[in-house]
Amino acid sequence: MSSKKVVKIGDVLIGGGNPIAIQSMTNVNPLDESALTKQIEELSNEGCQIIRLAVPSMEAAEIFGRIKRKLDIPMVADIHFDYRLAIEAISQGADKIRINPGNIGSKENLEKVVNAARKRQIPIRVGVNSGSLEKDIIAKRGCVDAEGLAESALRNLKLIEDMGYDNLVVSLKSSDVRMNYEAHKLVAKMTDHPIHIGITEAGTVKSGKLKSAVGLGSLILAGVGDTMRVSLTADPIEEVRFAKDILYSIGLRQDRVNLVSCPTCGRTKINLEKLAKDVEYALEKEGIKDSITVAVMGCVVNGPGEAKEADYGLAGGDGKGIIFSKGEIIKVVEEEHLLDELLKVIKKDRELAE
Repeated sequence: MSSKKVVKIGDVLIGGGNPIAIQSMTNVNPLDESALTKQIEELSNEGCQIIRLAVPSMEAAEIFGRIKRKLDIPMVADIHFDYRLAIEAISQGADKIRINPGNIGSKENLEKVVNAARKRQIPIRVGVNSGSLEKDIIAKRGCVDAEGLAESALRNLKLIEDMGYDNLVVSLKSSDVRMNYEAHKLVAKMTDHPIHIGITEAGTVKSGKLKSAVGLGSLILAGVGDTMRVSLTADPIEEVRFAKDILYSIGLRQDRVNLVSCPTCGRTKINLEKLAKDVEYALEKEGIKDSITVAVMGCVVNGPGEAKEADYGLAGGDGKGIIFSKGEIIKVVEEEHLLDELLKVIKKDRELAE
């Protein structure tokens, strides 16, 4: 259900079956050019593909422009209330602007923003959220719900479509995971514009990751979403890392080892929790990022069988354990050598492959 339309944000294509792009937002002072530049570079190095900056003043817009002229990552200007800031951000080189048509001012002012975007052919992200739903929609529905959120998003899209501009991205966010899911499903059926997904005000690292995993993961599995942001009350680096984790767990990224391990049971006679962590750490330390599956299993009874699809694996026993591959036992080793022997097997195969 990925959007049919393709939109270009800088050099990143979204929609039309293109890979889901990871987005984040700076959280340092928008007037601190040095801090902004440093944070954007860090986010880009971590894998952020689109970066959004708050532009609350003309001075911030000018700083936005200076940073844009020295960095390559696509940059989005986040605008509220003042249409003149949107126009200035566009003139400063924004690759996209994010506005809520409902708070940008009059229709006349909105049209000025649209015309400025049209001149440079940059997309406009129409953003609505459950906390700023129009009063008439709330009055009609009697509450804030998924249908009302979807209605608001489609209404605001139409405002700009009626001005003859369709280079648009839509986002509609709620902190309520179920409402968020249902609203996105409704909108995805009624528009071809790319959809930016997220859970707004998700919370701290702990609660925010849980809400984002469920909320964003369910949408992606349902085929909804062309760009994504994990919103956390934390360093935005955490947002990017967890966005990558979500995409990886769904199978949309293949840039790391897939580590699987059993939950342990009464047959387990080794410290499996420690062993699994040691394997994970060792693979990362060795720089092994191949798209392979490595299994860490608690016993030799079911280990190779339950993890027979794993490219490599180890299973503990009682003083001894086994190294296996694709369900076939390769060798029996002393328990204390399980990790070292597993790494030897993996590295040997990698050398042969090269």
